[in-house]
Amino acid sequence: MNELIKTIKEKTNLKQEYIENILNLFEQGCTIPFIARYRKDLTGNASDETLRDFNDIYEYSKKVVEKKDDIKQKLIQKELLTSKLEASINEATTLVALDDIYSIFKTAKSSRTQKAIDNNLEGLANIISCVKYTKEEVEKKAKNFLNENIKDTKEAILGAKDIIAQRYADDIRSKQVVRTLLENHALLQTKPTKDYQEDGVYKNYKEFSQKAKYIPSHRFLAINRAVNEKQLSIKVEIDEERIIENIQKFKIPKDANSSSIYLLEGLVDGLKRLLLPSLKRELITNIKEKASNEAINLFGKNLHQLLITPPVVNRVILGVDPGYKTGCKLAVIDENANYLDSNVIYPTKPKEDYKNSSKIVFDLIKKYKINAIAIGNGTASNETASFFSKFIKENNLDLKFAVVSEIGASVYSASKIATIEYPNLDVTTRGAISIASRLRDPLSALVKIDAKSLGVGQYQHDVNQTKLEKKLNEVTEDLVNKVGVDINSASYKLLSFVSGISEKLALNIVLYRDKNKNFKTKSDLLKVSGIGAKVYEQAVGFLRIKDGLSILDNTAIHPENYELANQLLKYEDLNNINKEEVCNKFEISKTVCEDVISELLKPGFDIREELPQTVFRDDELSLESLKLDDELCGVVRNLTDFGAFVDVGLKNDAMIHISKMSEKRVNHPMEVLSINQFLPRLKVIDIDMKRQKVALSMMINN
Repeated sequence: MNELIKTIKEKTNLKQEYIENILNLFEQGCTIPFIARYRKDLTGNASDETLRDFNDIYEYSKKVVEKKDDIKQKLIQKELLTSKLEASINEATTLVALDDIYSIFKTAKSSRTQKAIDNNLEGLANIISCVKYTKEEVEKKAKNFLNENIKDTKEAILGAKDIIAQRYADDIRSKQVVRTLLENHALLQTKPTKDYQEDGVYKNYKEFSQKAKYIPSHRFLAINRAVNEKQLSIKVEIDEERIIENIQKFKIPKDANSSSIYLLEGLVDGLKRLLLPSLKRELITNIKEKASNEAINLFGKNLHQLLITPPVVNRVILGVDPGYKTGCKLAVIDENANYLDSNVIYPTKPKEDYKNSSKIVFDLIKKYKINAIAIGNGTASNETASFFSKFIKENNLDLKFAVVSEIGASVYSASKIATIEYPNLDVTTRGAISIASRLRDPLSALVKIDAKSLGVGQYQHDVNQTKLEKKLNEVTEDLVNKVGVDINSASYKLLSFVSGISEKLALNIVLYRDKNKNFKTKSDLLKVSGIGAKVYEQAVGFLRIKDGLSILDNTAIHPENYELANQLLKYEDLNNINKEEVCNKFEISKTVCEDVISELLKPGFDIREELPQTVFRDDELSLESLKLDDELCGVVRNLTDFGAFVDVGLKNDAMIHISKMSEKRVNHPMEVLSINQFLPRLKVIDIDMKRQKVALSMMINN
């Protein structure tokens, strides 16, 4: 454990006491959301993101420590562990460095090397390597190594050079020198294969060449996909003569005589035949891993932005899933997202039944007091929005609509959770419910859908799937716990992201809720089958009961601080309380004091309330109706090197130039956006009526 703590300390900025505390909390079965929220004093106020990074470093460092022990044990068994070798192993900080150290002791060699060793040519390799003999003297000494398998001196010298080649390829310093040269100077080049499709999606990479060091992740992932589809081949190019010059300079003594030619030939063979092919493969693997990790991080950022979209509260919502031949599917949900009713209208081509469509919608609005409409952004979305714009004006209604992303709605409608929630409804109605629910509470609605189906990134099938799933789950888990979950209305899927609660326990919570007609107090959670003291400790702070027996149940205050909270409630003015006095009186830290007071001042607070709210419309969007500084929402339809084209409901897609995507430098739109990503707030910065073009900015100052 001491070595593990030492390794982690070298890779983080955390104090040793915090490292030890975090590791102890992990050992106790504490989750990252729980540690970040309720154990701040033990971690130096580390955020969940910092703790996630810490956990990754911890897991990697643990593998390094375990590998060190494994290598030492193997070398002890082979009686090869020297004090110098042990010191090298102890100093290694990466798995690659340990692989380099141990590679020389692996029994597997190239067939040529092994043949030379089996024929006892290591002695001749040593003679050549010392370069103190003439060429003729080496050839003479080679006769001493002839046997039934090695018939002449030429064959003996060739075998000796094979051993020299292997030694060079196994040498740690040589390997690191060449590895560094490749990392800094190698070119990544592509060529079209016989299956290459002219003017296809990979036309920009037909004969591509760029320093591997600078290739952006999105570019490599595109090339890698083309390679997997056998449209392109890829290779790594490096100036080999430069490396050979270094070999001559540092490996061949200045006063070496003519026998050094054998040594140089062996070293060059080791470089070209053994070391370079291996390190080139390693380089491509490393570039792919780096590109994959960057793409996964982008997935995570996009998912966070999508899930943290503010909810629309206190509204009865009509969800509309647009369509042509099959009509527009309608579904009504109440303020608590409970399903009320459904229908189908045909306001678009080919039927264009405006009269009956209007009557159906008007009746639903009147019956359920609908005061918001959510329109999916898929096929026929613009025409459907036009229908509702006209309908609202003709009936003089105080009603607005918002266009929301419908990506994944069909996935949800046919899913297991949709079947459980709405067993008697068809998939089209479930889809419309999903669209309405996304407007009411995007987080609650979207956690029901596999994050990989939400269109929040590119190349999702080209990245490490295990890492991708882990990242998306972590992003969802952290956000769900930051927001908090209403235990009396949440789906089992949303509950399963609460700290400490598995999907099985989430189902048990829903069963208890249905049977007992809701939870009255958080302590009721202990009555749920499978939930013990530890799960309760980890989960309870992130759950909310809006109309519970105590105001504390609608806060993030942990029950371990309920006694303190009840004492603080006796104070007349919490806004002007003397916090230092409170800390001394109750023997608590300033962090705990501030957290409890903050929650008491704003029971039921949702962090999303402080974010920009959903953009509603009551009119058909047209170029003529737009004004500078108008706010719109839209969906990314295409990405280019210079910007993104976004569907905002106009005839032509609007454009966000790369310079208007972030206040920080963006090298490529794919660093911040992805195809089909829903953007809830965009600002109009230019309108070109003549060219029918609109320019947008993602940078909106509030």
